[in-house]
Amino acid sequence: MMPDRSGKDAVQAKGVLREIASLAGTIGREVKIMEVCGTHTVSLRRAGIHSLLPENVRLVSGPGCPVCVTPTGYIDNALALLEEKDVIVATFGDMLKVPGSKGTALARYLGTGKVRMVYSPMELITIASETDKQVVFLGIGFETTIPGIAVTFLKARRKRIPNLLLYSAFKTVPAPLTALLNDPDRYFDGFLLPGHVSVIIGSAAYDFLQQPESVPGVIAGFEPLDMLKGIRTLLWCIAEGHVLVKNEYPRAVRTEGNRKARAVMEELLTVSDEKWRSLGTIPGSGLSLKPEFSSFDAVSVFAMEEPEDRDNPGCLCGKVILGKVTPPECTLFRDVCTPDHPVGPCMVSSEGTCAAYLRYGEK
Repeated sequence: MMPDRSGKDAVQAKGVLREIASLAGTIGREVKIMEVCGTHTVSLRRAGIHSLLPENVRLVSGPGCPVCVTPTGYIDNALALLEEKDVIVATFGDMLKVPGSKGTALARYLGTGKVRMVYSPMELITIASETDKQVVFLGIGFETTIPGIAVTFLKARRKRIPNLLLYSAFKTVPAPLTALLNDPDRYFDGFLLPGHVSVIIGSAAYDFLQQPESVPGVIAGFEPLDMLKGIRTLLWCIAEGHVLVKNEYPRAVRTEGNRKARAVMEELLTVSDEKWRSLGTIPGSGLSLKPEFSSFDAVSVFAMEEPEDRDNPGCLCGKVILGKVTPPECTLFRDVCTPDHPVGPCMVSSEGTCAAYLRYGEK
């Protein structure tokens, strides 16, 4: 049996919170910490950490929910495939309820045989093998999920499965941090960097942050004590004026990351420009299929248009994922936009900020 660490962690957490309060008092002004990762957003609110922090320390969300940062036009293109082509669209569950620009979601086609929800990318091999139709997988995700998808498509090539296609909207984490730093109205003081993604890409991937004009970044895990330690270290950096990258998740994150996972991605994919909700096209922020794998590319096969970035009327999801507003500031939140009837992806995704606020409250 694993030892029960809850009591020991609670004692440590109280000590860390005292240090956080002391550092916040030393800084003496409002400090905004951006949790880049959607899983951090949910974990922080579920644990109630936002309620334990000093009044001058605020947590704001960042663009770390892959479903949320995908432009609405991507959903429109997927819906057009279903309506105009004789294909099967396969996707992870979070994408099913995300509405397109006309309010229609992929879930509308569940039960028709046109849409298949998968839990593992490897299910795609079976689905494609059991039909003559082209199977288009919606490739949404960051470096955490991309390696598993890459392994699947490399296996499909070895098995000579001709009807499995990828509609890629893969995104990488470091590039949007630069875009946020270049915002002329910079509104945050440090990054709480993602744990899962950092396991893959390694702490060295954030070395670019260690510049005088940047802000500090701290990699943290997802246990309450992990996140509190990450916040403490960020406050220490801010109080001391250090622009550093610190790894507070050393049990999982190495300097070089996971070389095997990175090698799998590099075998199938190449760096590309990618469009983000509210951030526009960010150079070098995406991963697309290499030319030698063009037979897998749904965009090429179906001559698909570049997705447009357009939020539904009244939806502030684009500002929420940039940490510029909180969900309650959106007039649609809770009354019009709910998990059962979402207007924007921030209310749909399991990593969405609006869903986290609604489920766990503001305090």
